[in-house]
Amino acid sequence: MNANLQLTDTFKAFFNSEKAGGILLIFVTLLSLLLANSAWGEQYIGFWNTYVGSHSIVHWINDGLMAIFFLLIGLELEREIYKGELSNLQNASLPVMGAIGGLMVPAAIFLFFNYGSPTQSGAGIPMATDIAFAIGVLSLLGNRVPATMKIFLTALAVIDDLGAILIIAVFYTGDLSWINLMISLSIFAVLLVMNRMKIHHLWPYLIGGAAMWYFMLNSGVHATITGVLLAFAIPFGDGGKQSLSYRLEHAIHKPVAFLILPLFAIANTCIPIAAEWYRDLASPNALGIILGLVLGKPIGIMALAGLGVAIGFCKLPSDLSWKNILGVSFLAGIGFTMSIFVSILAYDSEILINESKIAVLVASLIAGSIGFLLLYFTLSKTVAVKHPELTEEVEESQSSKMQKQTSKL
Repeated sequence: MNANLQLTDTFKAFFNSEKAGGILLIFVTLLSLLLANSAWGEQYIGFWNTYVGSHSIVHWINDGLMAIFFLLIGLELEREIYKGELSNLQNASLPVMGAIGGLMVPAAIFLFFNYGSPTQSGAGIPMATDIAFAIGVLSLLGNRVPATMKIFLTALAVIDDLGAILIIAVFYTGDLSWINLMISLSIFAVLLVMNRMKIHHLWPYLIGGAAMWYFMLNSGVHATITGVLLAFAIPFGDGGKQSLSYRLEHAIHKPVAFLILPLFAIANTCIPIAAEWYRDLASPNALGIILGLVLGKPIGIMALAGLGVAIGFCKLPSDLSWKNILGVSFLAGIGFTMSIFVSILAYDSEILINESKIAVLVASLIAGSIGFLLLYFTLSKTVAVKHPELTEEVEESQSSKMQKQTSKL
């Protein structure tokens, strides 16, 4: 990554959409918490737990609609691997190292408080980053944010999401139905063959994906994993605007940002908050989540990224300082969507799930606030002071152009 890196139109559209989506998520979360603790709280919470067929509304959202969210994550990850920042080892190495640290250290902190207890299965809760919220907070800093910082945070969050997906697949799987799992994976294999045969019609993949989701849902493996698998079965081609991958990614991007994620937030943050709710924050489970996200994320990211730079495996972009990276590392502590999602998978107890959700919200607020303030002060100094020569070069270039135009006249 270099100081003069220009953002592609695709990345700009992605970033702007995530920015607006993050702001919307903040609004609907606050609204849901207010309604859940209002005079209509019982009816409001009851609505989301109403059964439609064999599952509640919140269950359909978490296992059904969220599969589309994971499909988008898969498509974005595929693009990053084939054409984006993760396609170049030098560019990918810094966020990859940071993401590894940001996954390991929060889990270690959580296990420090919970190992050997009934809550140790929650170790995956503080490991993920909510890309929409993190970018939403970063966007509040406006045009002072360098392109390299936007890409670093996005790549970091995407890799975090991949780690969370693998953790869900391996550690949060119930009793396996091998028949259903084999049927689902067989459908996936057929889709891969279709890809190799260069079948470029979208509907066969979507129909196959729906069938794959149904059998995965009944296999014991969490059905949302289907979304990621389907993403890598859909032909990427050259990644251009006519490719299936590009068209599907752009077709579902706004529905995910402005419908699916807000619905998930509303349905999963309708939490009744007791009068002395803050006492639960001292429990080992809540402490592990809060300290994992607020401290574990920045410690892990800074430690591994710093190690990578020290040994020459990574390179710090010339227009970023370690203070900037520290600010972004705190933003990575905004867990929200993925952390709440893992909370639901980790525990059967409604009390533990709600305790975890509140801890995630508190931790995300603290980490997001610290990250924003750090970047607010470090970016203001960096932009104004670190590259004054760039301003002079621009002024000289403009002056030279004006003189040439004058001489022509």
